Amino acid sequence: MEHVVEIQRLTKKFGDFTAVDNISLSVEKGEIFGFLGPNGAGKTTTIKMLCGIMMPTSGEGRVSGYDIISEQERIKNVIGYMSQRFSLYEDLTVMENLEFFGSIYGLEGFRLKEGIDRVLDMAGIGERKNELVKRLPGGIKQRLALGGAILHNPPILFLDEPTSGVDPLMRRNFWEIIYRFSEEGRTIFVTTHYMDEAEHCDRIALIIAGEIIALDSPDALKKNFNHVVYSISTDNFLDVFEKIRHLDFIVEAAIFGTDIHIMCEENIPVKKKLSSFFREHGVSSYALNRIMPSLEDVFVGNARRFSR
Repeated sequence: MEHVVEIQRLTKKFGDFTAVDNISLSVEKGEIFGFLGPNGAGKTTTIKMLCGIMMPTSGEGRVSGYDIISEQERIKNVIGYMSQRFSLYEDLTVMENLEFFGSIYGLEGFRLKEGIDRVLDMAGIGERKNELVKRLPGGIKQRLALGGAILHNPPILFLDEPTSGVDPLMRRNFWEIIYRFSEEGRTIFVTTHYMDEAEHCDRIALIIAGEIIALDSPDALKKNFNHVVYSISTDNFLDVFEKIRHLDFIVEAAIFGTDIHIMCEENIPVKKKLSSFFREHGVSSYALNRIMPSLEDVFVGNARRFSR
């Protein structure tokens, strides 16, 4: 497989604070690669180093074969970058924004017109091309911002929290566009803190406090999780959750909707222990089932192990 992004021991420090701590990974051509972690985990800093916007403190990396330290300008010609902050000019029209971004990428004449037509079609806003951006709904703004990033038809896209602040329907529509890009052969490197979005990725890296704590496909991460997960359904789930959360054989307990997920070590007689505990505490109506870990279970379990 061809690796279009490669990182070895990449580190970024701001004074005494280490934002990205000695991470290594590779991304294959055509892959949707997810970077999953909470705010402040180091996701944006990593993307900025890969896009040639920020210099690393140490380590090395290549994007499409170009060195992230010595060939930053070449990298900018082969990538599209959608930043976490809204990047369009609200007091310009849709067309004026696209023409401006096109000029940055050196597009003119037929190439510029072709790129703009493609973006307007992708974003579904051909009829609103003369409207001021500030009058557009949030989801359309996001699609337009993505359009600005692909105006020059780059083979690699870096998307930093691309659906932050938009509703679930708009997020789903946005991911349909990302799928289409991947099917066209583009490589997508996307950061997110949404677990459901990470499920859409071919592989994901879980990052906490600047360190990668796990990296694999979502299915492999769940199948290889080193804890057993059970779901508890009961009428008074909040009260039950408070009763069981500190039991010594439960590694972690969390509420999922109206159910409770608990993580335990392998070979623990969970059903027997909980049955006895519930009997002692007057909990008579409940259902206990062993389940496949969710990605959130995996993230919480790995984060807990990392923090010890």
